[in-house]
Order: sequence, then C-alpha cells, then structure tokens
Amino acid sequence: MKRRDFLKLSSLGAALSLGARELPALSVARVVCEPARGVPIAGDADVVVCGAGPAGVAAAVAAGRKGARTRLIELHGCLGGVWTSGLLSWILDHNNKRGVMQEIWDRLAKRSTRAVTKSGKATNAYDPEVMKLVLEEMCAEAKVEIQLHTRVCAAVSDAEKRLTHVITESKSGREAFAGKVFVDCTGDGDLAAQAGCDFDIGHPETGNTQPFSLMAIISGVTPEGIDGFFRDDDLKDWADPKDRLRAEMEKGGHSPSYAKPTIFRLRDDLFALMANHEYGVKGTSARDVTAATLRARKELHALIDGLRSLGGAWKNVHIVATGEQIGVREGRRIHGLYTVNADDLREGRTQKDAVCRTTFGIDVHSTDPKKEKGIEKAGFRAKPYDIPLRSLIAKDVRGLMMAGRCISGDFIAHSSYRVTGNAVAMGEAAGKTAAVAAKSGRLPSAVDISEIS
Repeated sequence: MKRRDFLKLSSLGAALSLGARELPALSVARVVCEPARGVPIAGDADVVVCGAGPAGVAAAVAAGRKGARTRLIELHGCLGGVWTSGLLSWILDHNNKRGVMQEIWDRLAKRSTRAVTKSGKATNAYDPEVMKLVLEEMCAEAKVEIQLHTRVCAAVSDAEKRLTHVITESKSGREAFAGKVFVDCTGDGDLAAQAGCDFDIGHPETGNTQPFSLMAIISGVTPEGIDGFFRDDDLKDWADPKDRLRAEMEKGGHSPSYAKPTIFRLRDDLFALMANHEYGVKGTSARDVTAATLRARKELHALIDGLRSLGGAWKNVHIVATGEQIGVREGRRIHGLYTVNADDLREGRTQKDAVCRTTFGIDVHSTDPKKEKGIEKAGFRAKPYDIPLRSLIAKDVRGLMMAGRCISGDFIAHSSYRVTGNAVAMGEAAGKTAAVAAKSGRLPSAVDISEIS
C-alpha cells in the first residue's frame, strides 16, 4: 500500500472514531475523503460566543460590557434564536431575574410592544420583530462583533485540550475564529460536541427526548371574539382555555398533536399559537429536524383552516408566519464541573457559586404520545434551586463554557432550567466569567464567583 493511501485510510479511521456518537454506521465505500486544506483565520477575540439565542446574546453583551473583545456567531439571520426566528414570543421564569433580563423587558416596554391583560397588567409576551431590534442595539452598544448566517462546524484544541479556534461555514466559505475563551450557546451543544466534550442526551433509560414544537403567529381574530380561548395572566387557571381550544380545533376537524394547545396575545390583534408536538425526533439530526418541521407546518395550517371553517369569531383567522426554526426542547447536555440534578430540585438546594435562581417547575413534555400528549408527571414538585457556575464550565475541554439548555444537568433538572428566563441569567454569568478569565489570562474554572457579581 502506498504511504499516501495509508494516510488517507488512517485519517478516515480517526474521523469515524471521533464521530461515532454522531454518525450512523458507514462503510468505507460510503465515505468521501476531503483533501487537506488550510482554513483562513478570519478574526480573533477575547471571548467567542457561538449561538445568539437568549443565552448567547446575554453572554456576548455581558462580556462586551466587561471590556472583552467579543465575537457572536449565529446560524440564522437575526439575533434571539427561539425568541425571534423561533417565534416563541413568551418568556418563562423571568420575574426574579435582574441584569440583562430586566433590561430587555425595560427596553421592550419603552417601545410599547408588550401585550396587557384586561386589568392592564403586562404579560410575558412580546413582539418578536421588535425583540430583534432590541437585542441588536444592546450588542452594538457593547461593541460586540456579530456574524450571522454562519454555522459552527468544527473546533480546534491544543495539546493541553484547550480550545483555541472555532471553525465555521458560511457564504464566505470555511473560516476559523480564534479566541481566549469560548461560550457554547448553541442550544444543542454543537461547539462542545465538536470540541470533544462528553454529553448526555434524552431520558437515561430510553434515550427519548422531549418533542419539538413549531410556533406560529396568527391574526384575524380579536381578544373579545376569542375570549376564553387564549391565555391571559389575569386567569388563575390556564388549563380551561387550552381545553376549550382543543375542543374547538377538534370541532373544526383536526385534533392537535399537543393536548394542551395554547394561544396568547402578543399585541393588538396579533397572537401566538403553540399547538404542535413532534415525537420521536432528535435535535442533533438534520433529517429529523427537517421532517418534523414539514409535518409541523402542515399540521398548524390544517388546525387554523379547521378553525376558520367554524366561522363566527374564527372566520378571518389566518397564519401570519411560522417559525424559521422549530422549537427543540432538548439536545445535548454537556458534561460540566457540576451536574444540576433532580435532587437539587427536590431539596431546593442553594449553591455558593450560584448564578441563577430557578423557580420554574418540572416540565417534561411527553416523550411517548401513546401514553400522554401533554406533560408527564414527575412524582414530586420542584422547589426553587440554584444553578452553580460550575455547571457552566466544560469538564473535558479547557477554556470552554456553556449557557442555556446545553449546560450540565440531568433529564429532570433540564426540563426546569431550560426556559429562556434562566437562559439569559446563565448567559450573563458565562459572559462575565469568560471576560474576566480572558482578560486575566486564566481559565474560567479559576474565576471566583465574587469577581462577576
């Protein structure tokens, strides 16, 4: 065998070994070997944040405000992730959060874009188009360098397992970005996985993950016309509107895949709809995400068409937009220096290095539609608990942090801390820590919690 051919096969074997957790079994005949090539370094920064959802924007803004040169890399064409391109439009577990989370609310309020209840109380909802502008302004003020339409596709570490570069793909081709500290805010832990971190995914016994949901914005109805069918913070019981809406959808000829469909008002006659569950799919599979998106969009249109056929208050209802990204509740949970676990919730534990107090309950959307199409019972009620800084620091790769739903946690705990109010608090803490570490030439694990307060 020629040395050149041997090196090709050796490289192939190594690649298959490294990617065994991500790729289906492939024979050599089904693999294409790319020629080696140099990847241009397109920029460098003190802190590189990958993923510009709620956690990523908060991390970038916090790092920039700490004086760190910060770069923010995002797959989609706007900042905000599930808040904006995902049209989620409703923020959970934000009431006890200050800092960046409170500032976002204040900026939205100044633009009069938040819906109010009958009693005049502002709700958890917002206009996603205005949210894009708010987040862009905050990043610009913090001097964050933003690059949109760019996917993280590889990572480079040195001999000491310290992450040195992230490699991306975009219209500009394949590029590398150097950094002193990196923060993975991709939701699914894409950067950490590429860098070689161990992780967990799905239920520990079955491997099943919670279902996806595609959001939609609807119009053509009024608050008065559909009173009793949508979520309102003045209501003590939100179950009744959901049950009435499901019955109405079934009357229109379609039973939703999510047993607790929800409508909530964004502003004026603009409403958001969450009525879809996509079961048995993985957020780390492009094929699963594609198929689920196509099914979900078809279902949402069928549900709205059915409601319109009923006439009355629904006669003019229509879909304004569906999300550019489907909502993925659960991806990789990257191994960190501490794993947030069910006992933390059961006991309401506090932590000396707490960065976020989580008050949201256990919220496991059913992984098996044959048993349940709503929320699974956990067997106990969570008490408010702390998320420690240690759970935001990668265990297997140096110079890497996580924020948002890909932090280190178990299946039950993840279902509680994954909501976006907590993601912002985690992102802010990660950004501050990364900035302090980068500017002082230390690793994130060497930064004390008192330095980021």
